[in-house]
Amino acid sequence: MMRHITDKDRDDLSAEIANLEGIGVAALKEHWRALYGTQPPPRISRDLLTRAVAYRMQEKVLGGLKPSSRRLLRQVAEAASARRPIRVTPQRRLKPGTVLLREWGGVRHQVTVLEKGVHFEGKRFGSLSEVASRITGTRWSGPAFFGLKTGGEESANESR
Repeated sequence: MMRHITDKDRDDLSAEIANLEGIGVAALKEHWRALYGTQPPPRISRDLLTRAVAYRMQEKVLGGLKPSSRRLLRQVAEAASARRPIRVTPQRRLKPGTVLLREWGGVRHQVTVLEKGVHFEGKRFGSLSEVASRITGTRWSGPAFFGLKTGGEESANESR
């Protein structure tokens, strides 16, 4: 996360990072130990060591990744280690209270997102797909039907 820092702090950080180029590998490894609290990998290149130390210095001053980015990276790493296909597009999470509108067959349909499920025509449904199927009479991907993902059977901007 990004924090507010002063111009002086930013300049100091830039100078510290620039100074990394002029120090030896032993000093870089000492920076690693101080910043990460672990030993650096035994065969790490000087370039990667410098980049990792610089990144951690910036992270300490400016803040780290958002929790959602950390989750996505963890999911990608788990998928890669399990040799599963890697999905890099984060899933959208709709906040309760979000209202979705869709015109279908000349009728405007309104769905309200709940903590668990959605509200449509005075009833609670477990998913947008249930609502999309009820509206169309056929099986639909709810997120595609309501325009929350691209590449669906039909664009949400089109109506029948």
